[in-house]
Amino acid sequence: MHHSILLILGLLFSVFMLVMLAQRIKVAYPIFLVIAGLGISFIPGIPHVGLDPEIIFLIFLPPLLYEAAWYTSWTDFWKWKRPIALLAFGLVFFTSTIVAYFTSSFIPGFTLALGFLLGGIISPPDAVAAATVLKGMGVPKRLMTILEGESLVNDASSLIVFKFALLAVITGTFSMQEATGQFFLVAGMGIVVGLVGAHIMYVIHRFLPTTPAIDAALTVMTPYILFLAAEQFHFSGVMAVVTGGLFISWRSHEIFKTGSTRLNMLGVWTTLIFVMNAVVFVLIGLELPQIVESLGNYSVWQGVKYGAMVSLIIILLRFLWVFPIAHIPRWLSSKARQDPSPGWKGPVVISWAGMRGVVSLATALSIPFYLDDKGTLFPQRNLIIFITFVVIFITLVFQGLTLPFIIKFIKLKEIDNIAPEEEQKTGIQLILDNTALQIVNKKYEGELNDNELVAFYKSNLESDIQVANKRLESLECDETEYREIKKYHHLLLEIYAIQRKELFRMRKEKAFSDEEIRKAELQLDLNELKITEEVINFWILAIFKTM
Repeated sequence: MHHSILLILGLLFSVFMLVMLAQRIKVAYPIFLVIAGLGISFIPGIPHVGLDPEIIFLIFLPPLLYEAAWYTSWTDFWKWKRPIALLAFGLVFFTSTIVAYFTSSFIPGFTLALGFLLGGIISPPDAVAAATVLKGMGVPKRLMTILEGESLVNDASSLIVFKFALLAVITGTFSMQEATGQFFLVAGMGIVVGLVGAHIMYVIHRFLPTTPAIDAALTVMTPYILFLAAEQFHFSGVMAVVTGGLFISWRSHEIFKTGSTRLNMLGVWTTLIFVMNAVVFVLIGLELPQIVESLGNYSVWQGVKYGAMVSLIIILLRFLWVFPIAHIPRWLSSKARQDPSPGWKGPVVISWAGMRGVVSLATALSIPFYLDDKGTLFPQRNLIIFITFVVIFITLVFQGLTLPFIIKFIKLKEIDNIAPEEEQKTGIQLILDNTALQIVNKKYEGELNDNELVAFYKSNLESDIQVANKRLESLECDETEYREIKKYHHLLLEIYAIQRKELFRMRKEKAFSDEEIRKAELQLDLNELKITEEVINFWILAIFKTM
């Protein structure tokens, strides 16, 4: 037990160090962690770390999907539902079919059912990898919405394809009509389970006397409850989690009404998702020695060759699928033509962002060892797992490292009429400050003369409104006034830093209680959140995604 705990702690510590190194050299951490895990696995004496597919599906997948759904804008998701559906369902089935026929023709011993099995495994791109690589690259909002929406749903469609192909290999029979009907039943009922479970959690959060800690704990439990409930009835747990996450996110303003609740949840979820993402990507690299050892009759060179060929196929298939679905609907529908054309740059980025990840590897590892109780080995299991690893490595590392250069080379710009983040941020705050000022003037007019605190608050509001108006003007005018605002922010940050040192001095002198000093520190933190540009962008992005 002590050895296992020490191994886990050592793995976590190594992961955090690697993430910091990845940030230092400016490489997306999922890519760097896979490479690092691969390198670490060849160090003599390093214990083999197995990637249990049950742990991935049960422990990691529900919260990762739920968090992605939570930060997905339902408005944007619904607006771009057509390309999202065509990618999440159409491209998955298209990729699975072509991969099935291609692999069954050039890999010895590969049947059509095994080809569909492999196609279902490697068809869904990884959401975390794409989002991490594209972070801060100025990718248009439409493209990010489509990529995030695709990643929410494609896991469900690919897992359903995988399950039907697995059944076909085991039983030797397959009915397209029955499979199609079962697909809609499994996915549809998964949505129903997600909505029912989300409504139950909505009632608990809103009408029961919860605390910020309980609310945060319940949000962590929710994806597991939804996933297990759907899987218990043999429905899609992925669709249940995604549906539930979208619903509760949409109603979050009714459920979580206090700032302490939201701040607590943000801290819990940010840490949880970061640790999970980091661990699963480094585990991909650490898994390689066991995958190589299990190749059996195939050489590593043969496995790499098949994996490279399959990787090339799925990369080309994504291009062949994305460009037509980006333009053909515009030719057929006048409604689709109301939005600006994506041109050729948007489809290029979406096509090249099809990086595979941990779900594909976990799905491959979940293939049973035996076909039946008699001990008949599952055909080509080891080769399928190795090909999956090669596909993940090639798409994640090669495409992930080159994607930022492609975006810079084609000079990708926003294609929709969307106001810049800075302008939206200032505009939102201006509306909120004006609302507060109207309330003070209308309902608390008498207190303005009698209560110095109320008068001081009004003065601050008027000052903030003046600064916000000036800031909006500076976004449209020259940079002189904009530099004044920057200097003003610098002044405030410098004051907050000195105030923080003063609080530290007070704590050493024990002039005030630690509790009150911590409250003052929290207020300084919140003040800095208003000023620090990087953190503001994060918060505004989170707010927009929950709208």
